[in-house]
Amino acid sequence: MTVVDKQAIARAFGRAAPHYDDSATLQRRVGHRLMALAESEQKSVRLGTVLDVGCGTGYFTQQWMTHAKTVIGLDLSAPMLATAKARCGDAMLGVQADAEHLPLADNSVDLAFSSLALQWCDDLHVPLAELSRVVKPGGKILVSTLLTGSLCELDSAWKQACGTSRVNRFITLSGLQQATQRAGLVHATVLQESEQLTFANAHAVMKSLKGIGATYRPHGAGQQGLATRAQFSAVEKAYQRFALAANTLPATYQIGYIVINHHA
Repeated sequence: MTVVDKQAIARAFGRAAPHYDDSATLQRRVGHRLMALAESEQKSVRLGTVLDVGCGTGYFTQQWMTHAKTVIGLDLSAPMLATAKARCGDAMLGVQADAEHLPLADNSVDLAFSSLALQWCDDLHVPLAELSRVVKPGGKILVSTLLTGSLCELDSAWKQACGTSRVNRFITLSGLQQATQRAGLVHATVLQESEQLTFANAHAVMKSLKGIGATYRPHGAGQQGLATRAQFSAVEKAYQRFALAANTLPATYQIGYIVINHHA
């Protein structure tokens, strides 16, 4: 059984805050895709309040400002919130809190948006239930998260080189569907799509994860000690079997998208 240490997660992302945007290619792609899934319905509608859960540096918080009167940026990390506040200014209401315990009133938000943040929660149905609680009837919930199979190349390289995985486990698509049902979100569209980034070498793949603060591994998730230089070299060699024609290495992500028209 894995146990998530939220303070350790907050510290990891806090350390990444100053340079997070330099490594956030995947986060940008996925967030824009998530917005696009709702845009056709939202373009002509000026929303009252939008909640961005796991807002990070505030990139998408700022995007939502053109669609809403009030935008709340919520994050577990104080340094991330400070960075978001510097980006968005007084137009953003910043809240430091856990997605599993939203400090907001019932039926107080018109739209809730959370992109690539909820994979850090113990049980996905808990934050989904919280989003259901705070979103008004007739509102919308937009969520993206990582699914099983993400970073499969890196996972395989670690296993071949060291006999153990150093990649976090992610929820399956069926698990994601079950989590929405357990949260009482019956009007949900759940999609799976792939995204692939390319890097010069395996070291660059791992550096990109460090750049966005995604270095935390839950207790019980396997080996936690620092890898040796020899192990890194072995991973580099093992990763080469995935090389693309342009002599670059792929990092493939499986993304789960949830779009909910909230009627409860």
